[in-house]
Amino acid sequence: MQPSVLVVEDEQAQREILAYNLAAEGFRVIEAADGTEALLLIEEETLDLILLDWMLPGTSGIEVCRQIKAKPAFRTIPVIMISARSEEVDKVRGLETGADDYIVKPYSVIELLARVKAQLRRSRPGSVGVRLVYEEIVLDAETHKVFRGRNELKLGPTEFRLLTTFMEKPGRVWSREQLLDRVWGRDIYIDTRTVDVHIGRLRKVLGHHGEVDLIRTVRGAGYALG
Repeated sequence: MQPSVLVVEDEQAQREILAYNLAAEGFRVIEAADGTEALLLIEEETLDLILLDWMLPGTSGIEVCRQIKAKPAFRTIPVIMISARSEEVDKVRGLETGADDYIVKPYSVIELLARVKAQLRRSRPGSVGVRLVYEEIVLDAETHKVFRGRNELKLGPTEFRLLTTFMEKPGRVWSREQLLDRVWGRDIYIDTRTVDVHIGRLRKVLGHHGEVDLIRTVRGAGYALG
């Protein structure tokens, strides 16, 4: 699935420019006009990155960032703070609050997109074509090829996205609902049992040559790699 970016900006023209350019680069864009709406969307959506304006009506961007980073479920989502405040003390304050990057207005859209991709290379490398490795499994996100040892594995598109999700965060336990959001998308209704079917298919391909099953079932919680 395409990476999901939440754009939090109260100026409509700026928000539309950001949304247009991100969509043109293949991102799924969610928009919020203020901090309160942003906090609601963070709870509802499966997000890969947040572009957050400092000066927002009501709840400020600094407070939104503080609340995001205070919750274990969300603190790993990269936050790029956007602000007209250019003083060093302001940048330091934004970063100390938990922002992963800080961009000063007016900014170059090209530079902003480069910084977005740089953050995603760290947090969700498969989405930007990075080669992933876990034990003897190698997944090339750019060529869509997977190898286990010397054997190339033939995965369907859904199984490929599942494996990418697992390999981006080995050891993390994903619930069926989280996998549905990440692999199929929130806009499509699919029964959670479908996840089990595709996990079964992925396991079959990964173990085609008699290798150890690396996908772990966590009773009552979901699935994990390793």
